[in-house]
Amino acid sequence: MSEDRLVYKGQDVTLDVTFKIEHVVRIVAEQRQMTFDDAYASFVGTHAYEALQRPNSLMWAESAEYIADRYFEEASG
Repeated sequence: MSEDRLVYKGQDVTLDVTFKIEHVVRIVAEQRQMTFDDAYASFVGTHAYEALQRPNSLMWAESAEYIADRYFEEASG
């Protein structure tokens, strides 16, 4: 298995994380009225994004709306 795969308890969750990131970024782009690329750039250095990269955090199992809310809290603080 490749090192760039995200695995939780033997299950590959890479696609789950990828789709979740895409959904969160779309929410951010819509709420902030920005392009997808700008929203992605804004999301990538946040704690929410970092948690998505760690399968044991289980952030990937949360809804995109929940993760977007964590992003908005962090961005406003």
